[in-house]
Amino acid sequence: MKAIIYKRYGSPDVFKLKEIKTPVPKDDEVLVKIYASSVNAADVDQLKGVFMIRIGGLFRPKYKILGSDIAGVVEAIGKDVTLFKPGDEVFGDLTERGFGSFAEYACAPEKALTLKPASLTFEQAASITSAGLLAVQGLRDEDEIKPGDKILINGAGGSVGTIAIQIAKYYGAEVTAIDSEVKFDMLRSLGADHLIDYTKEDYTKTGKRYDRIVDNVALRSVDDYKEALNPKGKYVMVGGKASTILKIFIRGPKILKAEGKKLGLLIWKPNKKEDIDFLLELIDSGKVSPVIDRSFPLSETATAFKHFIEGHPLGKVIIKVCDN
Repeated sequence: MKAIIYKRYGSPDVFKLKEIKTPVPKDDEVLVKIYASSVNAADVDQLKGVFMIRIGGLFRPKYKILGSDIAGVVEAIGKDVTLFKPGDEVFGDLTERGFGSFAEYACAPEKALTLKPASLTFEQAASITSAGLLAVQGLRDEDEIKPGDKILINGAGGSVGTIAIQIAKYYGAEVTAIDSEVKFDMLRSLGADHLIDYTKEDYTKTGKRYDRIVDNVALRSVDDYKEALNPKGKYVMVGGKASTILKIFIRGPKILKAEGKKLGLLIWKPNKKEDIDFLLELIDSGKVSPVIDRSFPLSETATAFKHFIEGHPLGKVIIKVCDN
């Protein structure tokens, strides 16, 4: 099979398209012929060898094939698999297995897969496996969103943000979307009530306060986030700098105790069935539509990464592995 291999950390130029052996599923695994995958920030961190990622491979990558989102057709099953059969159309997330979706085939644990609704294309299914669940889990937790709540989504024009806007509007929230001005028309079409161009204005300095902040590109100080929250407001960091992660981890609980505000990191739960079902219900009812920026063939994975790293995609960047 063909696969995108990388053997050292670096830029997308280290990717090589290689012919390698097709994997064989273990007893509890499913072999999937992959039709589509997508690019995530975690893939970029793995490619660059961000320090926290290097725990899995200090001097060279532990996993030679990147990609966690997977959508395709079951090719074969292990002897203990009961939920799927060859020919089933499925999607899921390979993060807990160790990536591997930038290839023509991949093995996945049975529990990592869900039957793909016929109403979703493979590209759409691959676009929601991680980004969709991050959006759901960043908004839908023990603190239920109420109609009229003021919610700010930073990095709103990316893969997580585009879905988060639609979920927040489903709950009746008033949504402020932060991104570059070039994405404003799209963000309005998704339901955003207010728009801020991050290159021109710092939302933490406007004096406005929010009941919840979902931050996909956390770059500012903990104090800035604290001041941008209403009393009992909640800040959830989905993605951002490692230094911000550390500061929120250390200071977040103290702020919660002192001021009643919540600052924390999203503890992502991939392939959580309850959240997948909820997301699929919203998609089926027309409340949420996956947003895809562009699709690239497997052979152009490096170009897809460069496009993603530039920071201007309108929604999800898809790797189309094969035609269906």
